[in-house]
Amino acid sequence: MRYVSTRGDAPVLGFGDVLLEGLAADGGLYVPRELPAISASDMRDFAGLEYHEVATRVLAPFVAPSLSVDDLAPLAEDSYSTFAHPDVVPLSALAGGEQLVELFWGPTLSFKDVALQLLGRLFEHELARRGSFMTVVGATSGDTGSAAIEACRGRAGIELVMLHPAGRVTEIQRRQMTTVDSPNIHNVAIDGTFDDCQDLVKALFADRPFRERMRLGAVNSINWARVAAQTVYYVTTAVRLGAPERAVSFCVPTGNFGNVLAGDVARRMGLPIDRLVVATNHNDILARTHRTGEMAISEVRPSTSPAMDIQVSSNFERLLFELGGRHGHALAADMARFRTEDSLSLAPEVLAGLRAGFDASSATEDEVSATIAALNEADHRLIDPHTAVALTVARRDAPAGGWATPIAVMSTAHPAKFGEAVREATGRQPELPPALAALASREEHLTALPNDLATLRDFVTGAASQ
Repeated sequence: MRYVSTRGDAPVLGFGDVLLEGLAADGGLYVPRELPAISASDMRDFAGLEYHEVATRVLAPFVAPSLSVDDLAPLAEDSYSTFAHPDVVPLSALAGGEQLVELFWGPTLSFKDVALQLLGRLFEHELARRGSFMTVVGATSGDTGSAAIEACRGRAGIELVMLHPAGRVTEIQRRQMTTVDSPNIHNVAIDGTFDDCQDLVKALFADRPFRERMRLGAVNSINWARVAAQTVYYVTTAVRLGAPERAVSFCVPTGNFGNVLAGDVARRMGLPIDRLVVATNHNDILARTHRTGEMAISEVRPSTSPAMDIQVSSNFERLLFELGGRHGHALAADMARFRTEDSLSLAPEVLAGLRAGFDASSATEDEVSATIAALNEADHRLIDPHTAVALTVARRDAPAGGWATPIAVMSTAHPAKFGEAVREATGRQPELPPALAALASREEHLTALPNDLATLRDFVTGAASQ
């Protein structure tokens, strides 16, 4: 397997190098030169396998020859042994007919665990093989940070610096990050938005001498390994719902576009996915782009679903690369214009491809609250606001007569992580799992920094030298 950059000017690399590089040297994102296939026979085989076994089968072509199946299999088994449910990603049927894909059974109760538990182990394995080290720098709008910290804490050869927007994550999300007392973990609260944090991370990677000196690595979904790992739960879900004999549709709460992109990758590999529905909150750049063909940045407004409070969805570049015929230099020019002018008009053929493969819509805060309340009333269960965004869109925008295929709604976080929003909607306080209840009494460790690249560069240099 070889990987190319979406912007056309970075070296073609194997998986081990892509894993440690994260962002391509030309500022683009790595994607496979060609995708492996999942056959109908494979899908029938998967029905009798455990989650970690499916993960090994699906991911083996992506990591070869950097890792053999014998290398990958124990890493996958160890990664998913940390999940509290035997199915790892179980399904539950709702009274309305939808299937809820429960992605929150990992150590930090977020869907980010599914990829990051494996990613941390892949990092450690590759660094040990090379006798090397890395400085992981990431940005989080909430859940990526705690999942990355849990995956990387105490791992040999890794220093992790995680940025979050000060005051724009929930208290539980913040404490899940800042109460981890590990010498290789460094939390930074940036005075700005998630997009500011993400831009700072990208700027560090764009500084080639600094990047090479610090051996920077990425844990955000700009790292291809994150996207690849997420394809697995689309496969297991589709198989449980009837694949390959029938197709499935997915409605995905979407911020940085990595989760729903993984579904598109699985579809292009041969998984029978009918519709991929992009569900956003009122920070709706993706829904607006789908509707108008104009990708235009507007102000980020806080919401009860903070992981989706984004205006620059990094992984959308990977989709634009595919829809635009994989012309890297042309996409590089488009992305430069987008960041200069804060808007970009999609070419007609790109917009047509987007609409052919995806639906997209947004949900208001009132709709999210009403959906949480309605599900509590009808199903006697609580969901978090991100899941409610997707369920709102799946129900409100269903075609006349209902969805043509089973519709699976991605449930991306445990409701207790967003207890205040859930309580306001339902009058019920989600019970805190023991791991979350213990956070209140633990000491926090974080550094507050301005939205300034030079200041952050100095901080990362100091962290890497510890």
